[in-house]
Amino acid sequence: MPSGRIASMLRLTEIKLPLDHPQHALHDAIIQRLGIRVDELKGFTLFRRGYDARKPSAILFIYTLDVEVANEEKVLRRFKNDVHVKVAPDTSYHPVAQAPKGLTERPVVIGTGPCGLFAGLILAQMGFRPIILERGKEVRERTKDTWGLWRKHELNPESNVQFGEGGAGTFSDGKLYSQVKDPKHYSRKVLKEFIKAGAPPEIEYVSKPHIGTFRLVGMVEVMRANIIELGGEVRFQSRVNDIEIDDGQVRGVTLANGDRIATRHVVLAIGHSARDTFEMLHQRGVYMEAKPFSVGFRIEHPQSLIDTARFGKNAGNPLLGAADYKLVHHASNGRSVYSFCMCPGGTVVAATSEEGRVVTNGMSQYSRNEHNANSGIVVGITPRDYPGGPLAGIEFQRQWESRAYVLGGSNYNAPGQLVGDFIAQRASTKLGKVLPSYTPGVTLGDLSTALPDYVIEAVREALPAFEKSIKGFAMHDAILTGVETRTSSPVSIKRDESYQSMNTKGLYPAGEGAGYAGGIMSAAIDGIEVAEAVALSLAQQAK
Repeated sequence: MPSGRIASMLRLTEIKLPLDHPQHALHDAIIQRLGIRVDELKGFTLFRRGYDARKPSAILFIYTLDVEVANEEKVLRRFKNDVHVKVAPDTSYHPVAQAPKGLTERPVVIGTGPCGLFAGLILAQMGFRPIILERGKEVRERTKDTWGLWRKHELNPESNVQFGEGGAGTFSDGKLYSQVKDPKHYSRKVLKEFIKAGAPPEIEYVSKPHIGTFRLVGMVEVMRANIIELGGEVRFQSRVNDIEIDDGQVRGVTLANGDRIATRHVVLAIGHSARDTFEMLHQRGVYMEAKPFSVGFRIEHPQSLIDTARFGKNAGNPLLGAADYKLVHHASNGRSVYSFCMCPGGTVVAATSEEGRVVTNGMSQYSRNEHNANSGIVVGITPRDYPGGPLAGIEFQRQWESRAYVLGGSNYNAPGQLVGDFIAQRASTKLGKVLPSYTPGVTLGDLSTALPDYVIEAVREALPAFEKSIKGFAMHDAILTGVETRTSSPVSIKRDESYQSMNTKGLYPAGEGAGYAGGIMSAAIDGIEVAEAVALSLAQQAK
């Protein structure tokens, strides 16, 4: 057996049972699958539970189980050619280093989104006492500022959906799944830390775990307290105005208040909207490139419509929850149109971080019980669409966010249009059955000038095509709200195999802002990987 495993376990995959199976059915299925006696099954734990809804009338749960049996070696020999019966891997986290005694240098982490939070937590757990800098406010004060925009049309450029403790993911669906490769099982570390901080235990085994905004707020506070207890430091309203670079090596950071922190290790976890920081880094000569991203609109339907389309007669089953979807269409103009950040039972939120601009995003609470389903319907674009250097994508985003601000009435209302009117190329003048959830408010009109012509053309073609997958998707009363521009970072801050900037030693670009993640889970995993690289570098330098 492989060393390091706490217990001898087998992993069984593809155990399929009906949606309404009795509690004992898993126990019986294991015995039948392995062909063992009842007394040979010592116990089992649930590793993953998903579902197959391809036949809405006969939805199946699909289980992955870790099973303890008597005489494991004998069972393994019998199933040596069966890919669905294997030794369960060790998914526990093992630190790569511990801070040497007497180490005086403290690493700096810029940003407290999922990437920065986990980079700081891992460094703290290894004893490196990180200093974590956040330009925004602590999470509860930040929440008040965010509501100020949503309810009073008042934007705080330093404390909003994009900036503040928890990062942009705090005001989202809180999705905790990703398609990134994870050979070291860092996602399990992320899930376990979230559970320790107050997340529901089920996130460790459901196939598409999510948390929701209200729960995330409390969890972020617990994780911050843990970092501080381990010797770390978290400073809010501490925007980094400059990074000192001498002969290609980071030497320190300067804050907006003039304070300087000397360090040779800086984790750059700034998120995809820290445009002023991107500009500062570009001026300092840090190597970066423009990268593809996507732009489009938010679309809202009744959640009941999505539930019925996906689950049929099983719509509303509490074990399934609110249904989601994933859609892709390759338009005739060569553009790819796809659903992005789908939020079941959620709301469309104002997500701008700059005055005079409108940006939309989606959010759900843990319950996912709001009336509407919403998703981004976005079109992929590349630097060929916005030539002009590494920062050209930022100016592209600003152009269309400013246009949305004007179309919405220049008061942070968002421009909107009914799907039927959008397809028919006529302005909307009144709402139908679907009421938009975006606050401060939606101004109806014509979205045909809200984004480039090739985006409008591709979305207009895609909506009826999506109807083939989800009946009612192109319903007349569904509503589009613009614009969605912050799907991912418009720049990529390139790094080498040591996770450091290509031309700036000691600078560790990380997470979504640097182009290495897309969502809470992938950003958190990248934060762990970068923290390990920093820890190994500091430990090596101390020798």
